[in-house]
Amino acid sequence: MNRVLRFLFFGAVVRTVVLILLGLNVRHRERLPVQGPAILVANHNSHLDTMVLISLFPLRLLPKIRPAAAMDYFLRNKLLAWFALNIIGIIPVARKTEVPSNLTSCRAAKPVHPLQGCKEALKRGDILIFFPEGTRGEPEQRAKFKSGIAHLVEHHPEVPVIPIFMHGLGKALPRGESLLVPFFCDVFVGEALHCTSSRVDFMLNLEQGMEALEAEGGFKEWE
Repeated sequence: MNRVLRFLFFGAVVRTVVLILLGLNVRHRERLPVQGPAILVANHNSHLDTMVLISLFPLRLLPKIRPAAAMDYFLRNKLLAWFALNIIGIIPVARKTEVPSNLTSCRAAKPVHPLQGCKEALKRGDILIFFPEGTRGEPEQRAKFKSGIAHLVEHHPEVPVIPIFMHGLGKALPRGESLLVPFFCDVFVGEALHCTSSRVDFMLNLEQGMEALEAEGGFKEWE
């Protein structure tokens, strides 16, 4: 039943919002992976980010697409935890050492390592969605990436990392807002990267790749 509900949610609700209410311009779509394992690395300004990224793929790949998401936010109550785990299909990532008492009964609430679930997903051949900023930033402002992504790809050097820059979603549904504002959105898909050297070099290459994608759009700063 959960599998059917997930297909209905993304096939009907999400695609209606993304394609009709928002409007979406995707550049270099051909660079998206056609199968896993793979890691999509994107900037993060809105809850819509995950929905848009998943909508880029055909529904047949939906069971293989797994967004990494903050455990303390998405598993903070039973209803949200059920929706996040079963419909969105998140992999919970611990941002804090302690686990809230109301989450002790949730599955995947105590990973051995914060990124253990992500590593297991890649071993299964999934397509992982990862936001290295760690949390949603201010509208249309990109924060410095944290090094957790480098730790992950260091353990899976064979897995391609595809940088993706998104623009407009921070205005359509920014952090702290619940009212969706129709706003045209752009998605830029970068060339795949691999961790072939040090973590520092990989992070530098990733940051430069994101900067190049952002510059390709030639967007002005929000006022």
